[in-house]
Amino acid sequence: MANDKQPTVIKKYANRRLYNTGASVYVTLEDLAKMVKGGEDFVVQDAKTGEDITRPVLAQIIFEQEGKEGQSMLPIAFLRQLIRFYGDSMQKLVPSYLEFSFDKFVGEQQKMREQMSAAFGVKGLPGGEMFVAMEEHARKNFALFNQALGMFNPFAPGAAKDASAETGKPGEPDLEQLRRQVAELQRNLDTLGKKS
Repeated sequence: MANDKQPTVIKKYANRRLYNTGASVYVTLEDLAKMVKGGEDFVVQDAKTGEDITRPVLAQIIFEQEGKEGQSMLPIAFLRQLIRFYGDSMQKLVPSYLEFSFDKFVGEQQKMREQMSAAFGVKGLPGGEMFVAMEEHARKNFALFNQALGMFNPFAPGAAKDASAETGKPGEPDLEQLRRQVAELQRNLDTLGKKS
């Protein structure tokens, strides 16, 4: 995100600690990642020499994110190809090409989100009906699963409530429901005994 104000200066000390001069607090790489995601611009300077070390610090943030389980975004083939470009005659073209490609991607990102929400979105959007139907189907399956689970354990919490809903006698005392369930179980056992 373009910003009219000056970027925040982050000082990196020899002990690897990072100091946010704008907020007057020490920060971590995780904090810097949050700043990037929030669109806050910053530069990282070596506290002793004043050298701009923003690039290696950002690369370190990417390295840590790639190391987290389920977080990696950079395909191995891409990383290998990127390494091959170092020292190659094409090295000078790669940064501008990557920057151009990412600018295009970011520009298309909102369109992609709108298309995804249209395909799997909410009511009122094209394709939203499909998502609502899938959601209703999943809800019915879950209700059937709970009902089947209650049949295997009639003494489970909620089983008596389901049984009263089936008999159409809401508000019936728990003891009477229990007696009816035991009687039903006895009939089922008798029926099974006669078959064998």
